[in-house]
Amino acid sequence: MLKPGYLDLLSSGELENRVKTLKEMLVNCVLCPHQCGVNRLKGEKGYCKTLDNVIVSGAQAHLGEEEELVGRYGSGTIFFSHCNLGCVFCQNYEISYCGEGEEVNTNELAEMMLYLQRRRCHNINLVSPGHIVPQIVEAIFIAAKNGLNIPIVYNSNGYDLTDTLKLLEGIVDIYMPDMKFSDDNIAEKYLGVKNYYKIAKAAIKEMYRQVGDLKTDDKNIAYKGLLIRHLIMPQNLAGTEEIMRFIAEEISKDIYVNIMEQYYPAHKSYNFEELSRRISREEYKKAVNSAKLVGLKRYKYSI
Repeated sequence: MLKPGYLDLLSSGELENRVKTLKEMLVNCVLCPHQCGVNRLKGEKGYCKTLDNVIVSGAQAHLGEEEELVGRYGSGTIFFSHCNLGCVFCQNYEISYCGEGEEVNTNELAEMMLYLQRRRCHNINLVSPGHIVPQIVEAIFIAAKNGLNIPIVYNSNGYDLTDTLKLLEGIVDIYMPDMKFSDDNIAEKYLGVKNYYKIAKAAIKEMYRQVGDLKTDDKNIAYKGLLIRHLIMPQNLAGTEEIMRFIAEEISKDIYVNIMEQYYPAHKSYNFEELSRRISREEYKKAVNSAKLVGLKRYKYSI
């Protein structure tokens, strides 16, 4: 397994430069597509409701992720509170909407990363990181100086700004974005944001440019690359066929795609009749078949 890219950036001094650049962005925050422009260092809250310190709802060796991340000892998962989407079907709304968790500074976040490494986790898996990239990079910088040497997983909802992602090049080893919807109007109805598909497509292209197809070692543990998650929705509201076509034709037929069936009504779903049920077996079969039809080679499914 190759050493994580952030160790080379640490040696060259570039990692410290990235920390400085990103921290300056908190003064006029344009980290994510909302472009709020607030001064988070002076107590101004934007869409994500997060200031300088991050809120962590949990940090643990997680065994429920993809097997290429979990391995024998688990993925070192850090769950961040708040989010830059407003999904009406959010299954973790206590964290994403209500902000449940503990406020920590970058030194404490770095120690969490080192703790998970001591637990023999195979990676550091950052869940919902898009609104706190400066704090994460500073924590990686601190942790790397103190011995962190396992891959970084950027586990996002796909609503990421390409300009911010470019500042993560060489720091993030594995990108794991969602692709939720293929129609911007439908996405706006259920996610509460504009241009989701347009922004997610650009973000995923940038992620792929940086890390390429998913690579694993001789124990099938991922150490670099792109892994896309797609949640099947009732009545094909997600537009699965279009998403699979985009991945195959504009990214790569060798992309690892996890086609997920675990949708269930949560949060405000029951306000929408079309979201108030689980998906059917036939809906899931059709979604999986759409990946096959466009020639994707590495899609994961559970039937």
